[in-house]
Amino acid sequence: MTESPPFPSPTKKWHTKAQPSTSPTRPELSAKGKSIIITGGGSTGIGGETARYFAAAGASRIALLGRREKPLLDNKVFINEKSPDVEVFTICTDVTKKKDVDAAFAQFAGNGKINVLVHAAAVVGPKETVADVNGEEYLACIQTNVAVAIAINSWGAHLSLNDAFPSYCVAKLAVYRLWDTVALANPNLSVFHTQPGVILTEMNLSVGGAESFKDVKTDDGLTWSSFASGEL
Repeated sequence: MTESPPFPSPTKKWHTKAQPSTSPTRPELSAKGKSIIITGGGSTGIGGETARYFAAAGASRIALLGRREKPLLDNKVFINEKSPDVEVFTICTDVTKKKDVDAAFAQFAGNGKINVLVHAAAVVGPKETVADVNGEEYLACIQTNVAVAIAINSWGAHLSLNDAFPSYCVAKLAVYRLWDTVALANPNLSVFHTQPGVILTEMNLSVGGAESFKDVKTDDGLTWSSFASGEL
């Protein structure tokens, strides 16, 4: 169902419900036998829901990375209840620290293969305008989003509806170009820039998520299927 967006949208169509084309039961989107690693994989945001879709699509192993243990464990319980055959790893990881990322990858992959990496960890940064924001906080947001040692992106990389959260928008455009350079340097990799739109996640709520987004659920399969439809 297409509805009118609550603000000027960069896309012609606006959906608040998952579309049949993104169903994890579709055979062409099967993740059977695949190993998936997801940063920001707890139960509070887009990464966690993406993990649930990969589990429903038949992935054999999923690693959930994040700084906080409880959301990771909560999501593991949810996945195991719905998809008991999936082996789920939870690894507390600060993805801005190379040693943490190296340890997480070694623990999960060992000498095996990782088929899909989804980077969903992010910070939103200060809301103040460029004229009013604290310079150190502004740069810290950009550094944290770009310096991940391992992308879900945002339409904020391309479109500003107002002058709020300027560092977040700058960071997302930088992340976009970062992964473009990764793709150019590694032609054997399939790199997807997924921009799922506004979803009322914990991070969105923490900065005053709009009431108009209350019906936009993280069960929209756009994010996960963007990866699954590529070459796994």
